[in-house]
Amino acid sequence: MTRPLVVGNWKMHGLSAQLADIEALGVSMTDRPAKADVLICPPFTLIERAARIAGSFVAIGAQNCHHETSGTWTGEISARMLKDSGASAVIVGHSERRQHQGESSERVAAKANAAVAAGLLAIICIGETQAERAGGGALDACAAQLSLSVPKGIAASAFAIGYEPLWAIGSGQVPTAAQITEMHGHIRQCLVARLGASGNAVRIVYGGSVKPANARSILALSDVGGVLVGGASLKPDEFEAIVRAAAP
Repeated sequence: MTRPLVVGNWKMHGLSAQLADIEALGVSMTDRPAKADVLICPPFTLIERAARIAGSFVAIGAQNCHHETSGTWTGEISARMLKDSGASAVIVGHSERRQHQGESSERVAAKANAAVAAGLLAIICIGETQAERAGGGALDACAAQLSLSVPKGIAASAFAIGYEPLWAIGSGQVPTAAQITEMHGHIRQCLVARLGASGNAVRIVYGGSVKPANARSILALSDVGGVLVGGASLKPDEFEAIVRAAAP
């Protein structure tokens, strides 16, 4: 079994004082064998300092990157810059960027390509809206996003999929176990159809109102290879409890 991936997405939160939370998590993970891959994605301003203090069992990632390696892109950050700052992964295609920045799946694929070229793990996010779920089109919507967002020729080891139903993010709502299992199984089928047997090695992480109270049950579901944590990742005790649920 591939080790579960636990990702903390801090979004637009975090100042220098919160670096102590990352350092403390790194220390707490040293008292036992690492059974999960733990990744924290703070804002750009903290990446370099976080990478220096995180320790051996906590990796640092980013929440976005540009699809070009360099150029006249004021305010943007390239994947190579992230790698140079100490990041080992980057989230691309998060639903908030698709919704508020109008990012297309084709642009997400370009960013994923740039991330892989820079030596970063690309965490490619997909997910359906409430209307798509209610209308019975959730599986088709996610399959379409997956088809366009995963770059052609990418190696299975170079990326993970983040499934985040938009209606569950920050809402407190969580899909049923049956809904998560169905969607993750469908994503797995799409990956295998695309990549062959190596598609079985791609981790599919679930994101959407993940908390200590539900993390263990979600992680136990078929084809769930980790969790993408939003609000709870900003609360050190809650995030550590989720990490320990992934690595009992």
